[in-house]
Amino acid sequence: MDLHFFIFFNKLFFILTIFTYFNLQSLSLSSNSTSCLPQNCGNGPNITFPFFIPQLQEPDCGSRGFNITCKNKNPVLTISNDDYIIKDIFYSNSSFLLVSSKAFSDTNKCPIPLRNFSTNGSPFNYSSLTIDLHFYYNCSLPYSERTYTIDCDTNSSRFSSFAVFHPEILRKNNYSINSCQSLVHVPVHTDGMNELLYENYTDVLRKGFMLEWQCSNCEKNGKGVNWKLKLAFGIVGSVFGIFMMGVIWYVWRRRNNKKKKRYFGSSYMSRNISSYPSSTTDPEKNDTYHGVQIFKYRELEKATNYFDSKKELGDGGFGTVYHGKLKDGREVAVKRLYENNYKRVEQFMNEVGILAHLRHRNLVSLYGCTTHHSRELLLVYDYIPNGTVADHLHGEKSKPGSLPWITRIKIATETASALVYLHASDVVHRDVKTNNILLDNSFSVKVADFGLSRLFPTDVTHVSTAPQGTPGYVDPEYHECYQLTSKSDVYSFGVVLIELISSKPAVDITRHRHEINLSNMALNKIRNDALGELVDPSLGFETDYEVRKMINAVAELAFRCLQNERDCRPSMEEVLKGLNSIQNGGYVKEKDEDLVLDDDGLSLKEYSQTMSPDSVAIAWSTSTISTSGG
Repeated sequence: MDLHFFIFFNKLFFILTIFTYFNLQSLSLSSNSTSCLPQNCGNGPNITFPFFIPQLQEPDCGSRGFNITCKNKNPVLTISNDDYIIKDIFYSNSSFLLVSSKAFSDTNKCPIPLRNFSTNGSPFNYSSLTIDLHFYYNCSLPYSERTYTIDCDTNSSRFSSFAVFHPEILRKNNYSINSCQSLVHVPVHTDGMNELLYENYTDVLRKGFMLEWQCSNCEKNGKGVNWKLKLAFGIVGSVFGIFMMGVIWYVWRRRNNKKKKRYFGSSYMSRNISSYPSSTTDPEKNDTYHGVQIFKYRELEKATNYFDSKKELGDGGFGTVYHGKLKDGREVAVKRLYENNYKRVEQFMNEVGILAHLRHRNLVSLYGCTTHHSRELLLVYDYIPNGTVADHLHGEKSKPGSLPWITRIKIATETASALVYLHASDVVHRDVKTNNILLDNSFSVKVADFGLSRLFPTDVTHVSTAPQGTPGYVDPEYHECYQLTSKSDVYSFGVVLIELISSKPAVDITRHRHEINLSNMALNKIRNDALGELVDPSLGFETDYEVRKMINAVAELAFRCLQNERDCRPSMEEVLKGLNSIQNGGYVKEKDEDLVLDDDGLSLKEYSQTMSPDSVAIAWSTSTISTSGG
């Protein structure tokens, strides 16, 4: 009977093999076709999964993706019955740049021929650099502060029309929007919160806006693989599996019937383990993952009182952070990612992989995490009790004189030390800001939130990726060219230095339009020899000569960090050397004739447009920081 059973399995294997062979032959043409390769409409980017063009690509190439139509040689995506021209697609970042086809029509009509835009019911979300521009038409009350004026055909002496980015400005100035006949809001690209960069609002509309896509089925149902081809390979695998099981069964019965259960079990298990090599390192079966502790979801849920809103510490990169207390008494900060989808899982794995191998006295410590099999993705950090630098400068903990200059220069030096360590480890932080600089009870720095970190390859000078980060801190060259280098962190750190000097937030929409970004405000003040107008009065800039010299030196360093061209910025290592020199008093030049004096003391003079002046009153040794920035 054993021999008959073996012959039966061989016949079945032969029949299924012949069937699979003819199926593969019939699919040879379709598998070698170019119908699933990237295509374009003539203008714009190449279209590939999850986008697809029905006229040029087979439905199997993206049936679960997003339908693109070619109109006038432009790729067009329809959202809420309106057509939008796709200008660029960033597949690695799941985002794309698009502009309404109506933005090129007569935008002086009242109302504008665009409708209110919404992503509700669609798989798209606003990117962090997209914001709504609000149009107010035929208003009986005039308003002109920080607005775009609209000269409509229907405007008369009794009516005015305008557009603003932030409607809260109107409410703050007690402006009644009920005086307007119609309202429209449309998304635009913000250039890192430089909203009023363009004089004409039509230029803003035609610049387009950024959206991100979320496609939960995309990874499983597309990427240009024909379903028939998948089926054929599935049959081959099944046939081979059946054949191998038949051979094993036959040999087992022939050799040793007494060891049936043990032998078969060990054979079966050994094949399963070899088929899934990652199972030996499955974090669900171990106490550690990348060397950090694995926590159960229920344990962290109880530690945070079921993620009680009263225990929220703030929002970080892609997640909310909660204060928690573990069973052993340790106080921790638990980071809860917003959504458990593919992009967030990738972010989660990235952060664990980076933090687990980084150890520095000024970096936040990672205690552990849940696994990607958990109900939610959670990261567990050391709890830092004294809030953030932003809290103490211009937040809920800010009080005049509570953060003296000696503490601020210490914060700057320790933050720079942490960034130098990251860059030496081939890591670019990408989200350096005062909200991500935590303080313990002794005001020592702990740099946090690696939610946007990316490992920086050692064999390339930059990494191209769609812009991310926080408005007000984003490197302008990175935003324009999508090229990431360690100098992007240097720019963001320059903004932090100005915050430490001024106690002002990086972005404030209530300031004058040219001073909404603190970086722009600082550069203008320094160039116009008006640094005193920027400095926090509580620091003693006007009364303490030593403090004045140090602040001037830090302002000079910040000026260099904030240069638009990254090659003109110093490296973080040079910045750290400069701060150490300032902190230790090594910032006075040897020759008094090199100093520029006025009635109040030392000042900064003769600034160029691209670099800080050569004749700087307070400077460290020229051998400490080079002009090229390395």
